[in-house]
Amino acid sequence: MQSAKKIVRPDSKGRITLGHLSREVSSFEVEEMPDGTIRLVPRVEIPAQERWLFDNKRAKESVARGLKNAKDAATVDLGSFSKHANDDLDDDK
Repeated sequence: MQSAKKIVRPDSKGRITLGHLSREVSSFEVEEMPDGTIRLVPRVEIPAQERWLFDNKRAKESVARGLKNAKDAATVDLGSFSKHANDDLDDDK
């Protein structure tokens, strides 16, 4: 990947605007190097209720396989699963 340079100027409070560089980023890790260089590492946060997937290697690999199969159209139609649906399920719990 080729790096791109951009000049930004801080405002009177020392803030800079990153514009399109911050799209789809929820935060940045700031690292100050010994030579004074500031390195910004983009971060993306996940909802707490989805953390289990990132902590469970087997489940994460299974999801990755499923996404790859879907992308490659390597799926099998098993029909409707509506008979297994629970209409009384309360999602607010």
